[in-house]
Amino acid sequence: MTTIFFLIRHAEHDDVGRSLPGRLLDVNLGRAGESQALQLAGRMAKEPLAGILSSPRKRTLETAKPIAVACSIEQISIRQELDEIDYGAWSGKTFEELNGDAAWRMWNDQRQNARTPNGETMQDTQQRVIGLMDALRQQNPNRCVALISHADVIKAAVCKVLGLQLGDCFRFDIEPASITTIVHGDWGSKLIRLNEIA
Repeated sequence: MTTIFFLIRHAEHDDVGRSLPGRLLDVNLGRAGESQALQLAGRMAKEPLAGILSSPRKRTLETAKPIAVACSIEQISIRQELDEIDYGAWSGKTFEELNGDAAWRMWNDQRQNARTPNGETMQDTQQRVIGLMDALRQQNPNRCVALISHADVIKAAVCKVLGLQLGDCFRFDIEPASITTIVHGDWGSKLIRLNEIA
Protein backbone atom coordinates (compact mmCIF):
# COMPACT_ATOMS: atom_id res chain seq x y z
CA MET A 1 0.00 0.00 0.00
CA THR A 2 1.30 3.40 -0.94
CA THR A 3 0.25 7.01 -0.57
CA ILE A 4 1.09 9.67 -3.12
CA PHE A 5 1.96 13.03 -1.60
CA PHE A 6 1.90 16.25 -3.59
CA LEU A 7 4.09 18.65 -1.63
CA ILE A 8 3.11 22.11 -2.86
CA ARG A 9 4.95 25.29 -2.03
CA HIS A 10 2.70 28.30 -1.57
CA ALA A 11 2.40 30.72 -4.48
CA GLU A 12 4.27 34.04 -4.56
CA HIS A 13 3.82 36.86 -2.11
CA ASP A 14 5.10 40.28 -3.12
CA ASP A 15 8.43 39.97 -1.28
CA VAL A 16 9.52 36.52 -2.50
CA GLY A 17 13.29 36.58 -2.94
CA ARG A 18 13.68 39.89 -1.06
CA SER A 19 12.72 39.14 2.52
CA LEU A 20 12.12 36.25 4.92
CA PRO A 21 8.48 36.27 6.08
CA GLY A 22 8.86 33.26 8.38
CA ARG A 23 5.76 32.97 10.55
CA LEU A 24 4.58 36.57 10.21
CA LEU A 25 0.80 36.58 10.29
CA ASP A 26 -0.22 38.89 7.47
CA VAL A 27 1.76 37.79 4.42
CA ASN A 28 -0.76 37.41 1.61
CA LEU A 29 -0.32 36.25 -1.96
CA GLY A 30 0.41 39.01 -4.44
CA ARG A 31 -1.38 39.34 -7.77
CA ALA A 32 1.11 37.00 -9.44
CA GLY A 33 0.63 34.51 -6.62
CA GLU A 34 -3.15 34.55 -6.99
CA SER A 35 -2.73 33.69 -10.67
CA GLN A 36 -0.27 30.92 -9.79
CA ALA A 37 -2.74 29.48 -7.25
CA LEU A 38 -5.40 29.26 -9.95
CA GLN A 39 -2.95 27.51 -12.28
CA LEU A 40 -2.10 25.07 -9.50
CA ALA A 41 -5.81 24.42 -8.99
CA GLY A 42 -6.21 23.54 -12.67
CA ARG A 43 -3.23 21.17 -12.51
CA MET A 44 -4.34 19.50 -9.27
CA ALA A 45 -7.91 19.03 -10.55
CA LYS A 46 -6.48 16.17 -12.64
CA GLU A 47 -5.54 14.25 -9.49
CA PRO A 48 -7.92 12.18 -7.33
CA LEU A 49 -7.12 13.97 -4.09
CA ALA A 50 -8.43 12.43 -0.88
CA GLY A 51 -7.49 15.48 1.17
CA ILE A 52 -5.67 18.78 1.41
CA LEU A 53 -3.57 19.74 4.42
CA SER A 54 -1.99 23.15 4.85
CA SER A 55 0.40 25.12 6.97
CA PRO A 56 -1.51 27.72 9.04
CA ARG A 57 0.14 30.68 7.23
CA LYS A 58 -2.12 32.92 5.14
CA ARG A 59 -0.04 32.43 1.99
CA THR A 60 -0.44 28.64 2.18
CA LEU A 61 -4.16 28.79 2.89
CA GLU A 62 -4.69 31.23 0.02
CA THR A 63 -2.86 28.73 -2.20
CA ALA A 64 -4.85 25.78 -0.87
CA LYS A 65 -8.34 27.26 -1.27
CA PRO A 66 -8.51 27.31 -5.10
CA ILE A 67 -7.13 23.76 -5.15
CA ALA A 68 -9.84 22.64 -2.73
CA VAL A 69 -12.53 24.20 -4.93
CA ALA A 70 -11.12 22.64 -8.10
CA CYS A 71 -10.85 19.21 -6.45
CA SER A 72 -14.20 19.35 -4.63
CA ILE A 73 -12.54 19.05 -1.23
CA GLU A 74 -14.85 20.56 1.37
CA GLN A 75 -12.36 21.15 4.16
CA ILE A 76 -8.68 22.06 4.33
CA SER A 77 -6.98 20.56 7.37
CA ILE A 78 -4.58 23.01 9.03
CA ARG A 79 -1.50 21.23 10.39
CA GLN A 80 1.28 22.73 12.47
CA GLU A 81 3.68 20.08 11.12
CA LEU A 82 3.56 21.87 7.75
CA ASP A 83 4.27 25.31 9.20
CA GLU A 84 7.25 27.38 8.16
CA ILE A 85 10.45 27.11 10.19
CA ASP A 86 10.20 29.47 13.15
CA TYR A 87 12.85 32.04 12.25
CA GLY A 88 12.13 34.21 15.28
CA ALA A 89 13.92 37.57 15.11
CA TRP A 90 14.89 36.95 11.50
CA SER A 91 11.23 37.03 10.39
CA GLY A 92 10.44 40.01 8.20
CA LYS A 93 14.06 40.98 7.59
CA THR A 94 15.40 41.45 4.08
CA PHE A 95 17.99 39.02 2.81
CA GLU A 96 20.35 41.96 2.47
CA GLU A 97 20.02 42.57 6.23
CA LEU A 98 20.35 38.89 7.04
CA ASN A 99 23.50 38.44 4.99
CA GLY A 100 25.29 40.70 7.49
CA ASP A 101 24.31 38.45 10.41
CA ALA A 102 26.92 35.80 11.34
CA ALA A 103 24.24 33.51 12.81
CA TRP A 104 22.29 33.63 9.52
CA ARG A 105 25.44 32.73 7.59
CA MET A 106 26.04 29.82 9.97
CA TRP A 107 22.44 28.66 9.47
CA ASN A 108 23.04 28.47 5.73
CA ASP A 109 26.60 27.08 5.91
CA GLN A 110 25.84 24.41 8.51
CA ARG A 111 22.16 23.68 7.91
CA GLN A 112 22.39 20.17 9.35
CA ASN A 113 23.52 21.50 12.77
CA ALA A 114 22.62 25.19 13.13
CA ARG A 115 19.56 26.56 14.94
CA THR A 116 17.35 29.51 14.24
CA PRO A 117 17.09 32.21 16.98
CA ASN A 118 14.06 30.39 18.45
CA GLY A 119 15.88 27.08 18.58
CA GLU A 120 14.43 25.10 15.65
CA THR A 121 16.83 23.09 13.51
CA MET A 122 16.32 21.78 10.00
CA GLN A 123 16.31 18.30 11.55
CA ASP A 124 13.40 19.34 13.79
CA THR A 125 11.57 20.45 10.66
CA GLN A 126 12.37 17.21 8.86
CA GLN A 127 11.14 15.10 11.77
CA ARG A 128 7.79 16.88 11.97
CA VAL A 129 7.00 16.72 8.25
CA ILE A 130 8.15 13.10 7.84
CA GLY A 131 6.25 12.14 11.00
CA LEU A 132 3.10 13.65 9.51
CA MET A 133 3.62 11.82 6.21
CA ASP A 134 4.12 8.53 8.07
CA ALA A 135 0.85 9.02 9.96
CA LEU A 136 -1.04 10.07 6.83
CA ARG A 137 0.18 7.02 4.94
CA GLN A 138 -1.44 4.79 7.56
CA GLN A 139 -4.70 6.77 7.27
CA ASN A 140 -4.72 7.06 3.46
CA PRO A 141 -3.55 3.81 1.88
CA ASN A 142 -3.59 3.90 -1.93
CA ARG A 143 -4.77 7.52 -1.97
CA CYS A 144 -3.40 10.92 -2.97
CA VAL A 145 -2.94 13.78 -0.51
CA ALA A 146 -1.84 17.39 -1.10
CA LEU A 147 0.38 19.07 1.51
CA ILE A 148 0.63 22.87 1.11
CA SER A 149 3.76 24.14 2.82
CA HIS A 150 7.01 26.10 2.50
CA ALA A 151 10.28 25.68 0.61
CA ASP A 152 12.50 24.55 3.48
CA VAL A 153 9.87 22.16 4.84
CA ILE A 154 9.58 20.51 1.42
CA LYS A 155 13.37 20.50 1.04
CA ALA A 156 13.68 18.72 4.39
CA ALA A 157 11.28 16.00 3.21
CA VAL A 158 13.08 15.59 -0.11
CA CYS A 159 16.46 15.28 1.63
CA LYS A 160 15.05 12.47 3.78
CA VAL A 161 13.61 10.61 0.80
CA LEU A 162 16.83 10.89 -1.22
CA GLY A 163 19.11 10.13 1.72
CA LEU A 164 20.81 13.53 1.45
CA GLN A 165 22.38 15.47 4.29
CA LEU A 166 20.25 18.47 5.24
CA GLY A 167 23.10 20.74 4.19
CA ASP A 168 22.52 19.47 0.64
CA CYS A 169 19.16 21.27 0.49
CA PHE A 170 20.78 24.05 -1.56
CA ARG A 171 21.52 21.61 -4.40
CA PHE A 172 17.93 21.83 -5.65
CA ASP A 173 15.18 24.45 -5.82
CA ILE A 174 11.60 24.46 -4.61
CA GLU A 175 9.99 27.37 -6.45
CA PRO A 176 6.80 29.18 -5.44
CA ALA A 177 3.70 27.34 -6.66
CA SER A 178 5.70 24.20 -7.44
CA ILE A 179 4.66 20.59 -6.91
CA THR A 180 7.00 17.89 -5.63
CA THR A 181 5.58 14.37 -5.80
CA ILE A 182 6.64 11.62 -3.38
CA VAL A 183 5.31 8.06 -3.17
CA HIS A 184 5.44 6.71 0.38
CA GLY A 185 4.99 3.02 1.18
CA ASP A 186 5.94 0.23 3.58
CA TRP A 187 9.12 -0.24 1.53
CA GLY A 188 10.17 3.41 1.93
CA SER A 189 9.72 6.49 -0.20
CA LYS A 190 10.50 7.51 -3.77
CA LEU A 191 10.72 10.94 -5.38
CA ILE A 192 8.63 11.00 -8.56
CA ARG A 193 8.83 14.68 -9.57
CA LEU A 194 10.75 17.61 -8.14
CA ASN A 195 9.75 21.27 -8.41
CA GLU A 196 7.09 20.83 -11.12
CA ILE A 197 5.68 24.17 -12.22
CA ALA A 198 1.98 24.04 -13.08
